[in-house]
Amino acid sequence: MIELWGGVECTRARIGDAFRDQADETGHTDRPEDLDRIAELGFRTLRYPILWEIVSPNGPQAADFSWHDPRIARLRDLGICVVAGLCHHGSGPSHTNLLDPAWPALLAEHAGRVAERYPHIDHYTPVNEPLTTARFSCLYGHWYPHLRSYRAFLPALVNQCKATVLAMRAIRRVRPDARLVQTDDLGKTFSTRGLAFQAEHENQRRWLTFDLLCGRVDRQHPWWPIMLSCGVAEADLALLLEGDATPDIIGINHYLTSERYLDEALHSYPESHWGGNGRQRYADAEAVRLPIPHQDLGPAARLREVWQRYRLPIAVTEVHHGCSRDDQLRWLAEVWKAAATVRAEGADIRAVTLWSMFGTVDWSSLLTRREGCYEPGAFDVRGPAPRPTILAAAASRLAKGEPFDHPVLDRAGWWKRQERFYRHVHRGPATCRLVGSPRELLIVGARGTLGRAFSRICNARGLDHSLVGRAEMDIADPARVADVLDRAHPWAVINAAGFVRPPLPDEEERCMRENAQGARVLAQACAARGIPFLTYSSDLVFDGTKGIAYDEGDRPNAVCAYGASKVEAERGVLEAYPQSLVVRSSAFFGPWDRHNFVWAVLEPLAAGRRFRARDDVISPTYVPDLVHESLNLLIDGAEGVWHLANPGSLSWIDLARRVAAMARLDPDLVELEAVPGLAREPRNTTLTSARGIVMPPLEGALDRFFRDAEIGWALETARAAG
Repeated sequence: MIELWGGVECTRARIGDAFRDQADETGHTDRPEDLDRIAELGFRTLRYPILWEIVSPNGPQAADFSWHDPRIARLRDLGICVVAGLCHHGSGPSHTNLLDPAWPALLAEHAGRVAERYPHIDHYTPVNEPLTTARFSCLYGHWYPHLRSYRAFLPALVNQCKATVLAMRAIRRVRPDARLVQTDDLGKTFSTRGLAFQAEHENQRRWLTFDLLCGRVDRQHPWWPIMLSCGVAEADLALLLEGDATPDIIGINHYLTSERYLDEALHSYPESHWGGNGRQRYADAEAVRLPIPHQDLGPAARLREVWQRYRLPIAVTEVHHGCSRDDQLRWLAEVWKAAATVRAEGADIRAVTLWSMFGTVDWSSLLTRREGCYEPGAFDVRGPAPRPTILAAAASRLAKGEPFDHPVLDRAGWWKRQERFYRHVHRGPATCRLVGSPRELLIVGARGTLGRAFSRICNARGLDHSLVGRAEMDIADPARVADVLDRAHPWAVINAAGFVRPPLPDEEERCMRENAQGARVLAQACAARGIPFLTYSSDLVFDGTKGIAYDEGDRPNAVCAYGASKVEAERGVLEAYPQSLVVRSSAFFGPWDRHNFVWAVLEPLAAGRRFRARDDVISPTYVPDLVHESLNLLIDGAEGVWHLANPGSLSWIDLARRVAAMARLDPDLVELEAVPGLAREPRNTTLTSARGIVMPPLEGALDRFFRDAEIGWALETARAAG
């Protein structure tokens, strides 16, 4: 049976004179209780850091294991086997670097200390991904020492492999049966015919970590002369020829970005993908975004290549994808299935590793920018305590050898759907079904901004759904709701319907019926069928007098009929179905229709007319962000009240002026709206979250509005004026 391993993202990369530590940035450093969370999911093997740079940052004689001792002891008490990582995308402490001739011996000294201190540990990864680290540090210049040449790249690679040999020798003097789990990213390069030579070069290069450690780089190896010409010492290659660091387990880290495609047609790709080899310019793009046959791509194809080349035991040592929760789950399921398939063909596949148990920060920029771009893993750490995601639920089943199923797995991930392509390709269906009849979501609110946004984003995420409106279902009619649910058999229901504007006095009864009674009826129907239910509430459940932002623990106290209807809706829903997900949000704005405040500002200002706005303070909420994070929470099985609003706080009038300035219109055309006969302090219904701030900041959301907007407000205004 394939085992499920876990891993904690622990990169400690040096960039310039600063170090970035992923254990710090995800909070794991200060949460020893994380180890119990991992054990509760059923993990029995964990890739875990005992990093050289942490233990001995100031020199080999100043080793400090005070952080590690209680954690390694706790893992032993929990019955978890540690695969000890000694250098993870690091260049060593500040007094050395990847090109230092002393680097291998220094790392080996650390390895010996670790083995002596923890003699029960019998699995080691002295250097994680030597080839990848050498590329990023000494060929592409992203990390220290920030070099860009083969004369730096190849010596850095060999230095790390030499360090692995010396480290395992030091470890085995203490623990003779210690096993080397050697990891590296292993992709493949595809290309146009004109760049076939470059692809072949890179496809030979990808094997170098394992070829070196297996003692295969001899005088007949095509890279022997290349290495010597780039300054690699022949004595170091001779040391590696001894082969005493042949991996006991080859660890393959495979990502959707691992497989590449080279193309001379630069302008067919984003400029960020343009590059070259010093002689030719070409684009270097993700191969999954080109019409390459699926059987040539992906984890199964790469695992077969590794087995055929080395015939050594294999583990997939990192499985992570920074994307929507459904595609994170799809990627894990695909890699698990690939490992099982290749194992059934006869390959010795030992394990698949759910990497990044507590997520990653800023890997979208290879750690080179501090943007706080967080990608959850099995847990989402953006709250008072790590919250299990759907990946944790999958892990708890897979770790026990049990199958895991979820409706989102009825479709393939984006990397196998039509929308993955950089250029339109006339082939295949728009989405890729993995079952005959994919299970569906039921989205209520066909005519509203939120309902239509849900439908659009579900299409983009490969989530099958039905979108219904009042004509198909009166949500306040129990019999009609029951009939629709029994015919549709949805796996979840999303209530995006309701009375959305402040009601006039003669509309208050309708507002209460649609918002409160309808939400309660839907909740009752879902509870009776065990269907997950998501519904929406508002910042207007609060009176705005607190003075600071409201979180989920604050008691509602509405002062308007609309807010009162939402208070009643929340009460009715949670009484009828306590497992419901109730999302409170604030003033919507979005790029796909006119029915939002931002468009209402732009239209008159573009025509030179004045616009009046109140000074009440709110949390403007970008609809695409709201929908994406709502879906993530729904898939994770989140329950209870959540506040989802883009972090930020503005009055309506300040928002209008900010939007005007961003659109290069005249902010002075925005005036304060006076309310006759009403003298009061501005209300502040800003939302924050005590459960976890998962929405991106407001500033970036406003930027994306102008980038993504499909409503040509300037053009529409000119037409109206004409």
